[in-house]
Amino acid sequence: MIALALMHKVQIGVVFDRTFFLQLAGKHISLEDVKNADPFLYSSCKHILDMDQETVDQDILGLTFVYEDESLGHRTTFELCPYGSYIVVDSRNREMYVELLIQRRFVTSIAEQVEYFGKGFADIMTTPSRLQSFFQCLNLEDLDLMLDGSGNDVSVEDWEAHTDYNGYQRSDPQISWFWKIVRSMSVEQRKILLFFWTSMKSLPVAGFGDLDSRLQIYKNPVPCDHLPSSQTCLYRLCFPPYKSLSDMEDRLRIITQEYIGCSFGTL
Repeated sequence: MIALALMHKVQIGVVFDRTFFLQLAGKHISLEDVKNADPFLYSSCKHILDMDQETVDQDILGLTFVYEDESLGHRTTFELCPYGSYIVVDSRNREMYVELLIQRRFVTSIAEQVEYFGKGFADIMTTPSRLQSFFQCLNLEDLDLMLDGSGNDVSVEDWEAHTDYNGYQRSDPQISWFWKIVRSMSVEQRKILLFFWTSMKSLPVAGFGDLDSRLQIYKNPVPCDHLPSSQTCLYRLCFPPYKSLSDMEDRLRIITQEYIGCSFGTL
């Protein structure tokens, strides 16, 4: 389906994980490449590499060259190298440990699935022998833009034209402030706000007009120190009648932080 979408230039709201893309391109996966795929593992590995040499050599980590995988409630232990369970991680081998851990976690453990995906993709787009070269001639951002379109800015004019108001009038100062703030946002902030509001990370090709209903801004009768909230199934954004533009801007700045706005729901 992804290959067909590329062939027919249809955006389907799919983005590739960087580690998956690099495997298809036959490229090496480094620690920095897994930062978004597994933030916890990335932070743990960075901590190991950045620790003081003497501290590591005191075996304070209690690590050996093994990897534990949990799937469907079952935990399995794999040695990262021969006799890995007997090799203690220290300052001399910690870089090798991190390298082997990343390769096990992101390459060998899913090599079969990646191979099947590649074969299916090649059946539509190219030949198996040319599959790697196909992905090597692209960068991840270009591929994501072709499939998802998320690199495009959200048109504020189109957004405003497809928004209704409940409890507010279009002429109310809060509405004027809101759209002024949205226009001043970065592309990424607008996308986070859109996701917070609708749970959608990208719009249909034709924009807001292709949605199954119009968006709503709802006047929420709560104290003005409250944050905006959303009812994503109704495309409804709710906020109190803030007393000033700066108050509204401060609250909107909070929800357009990625770790908040992308955890959509009522705040």
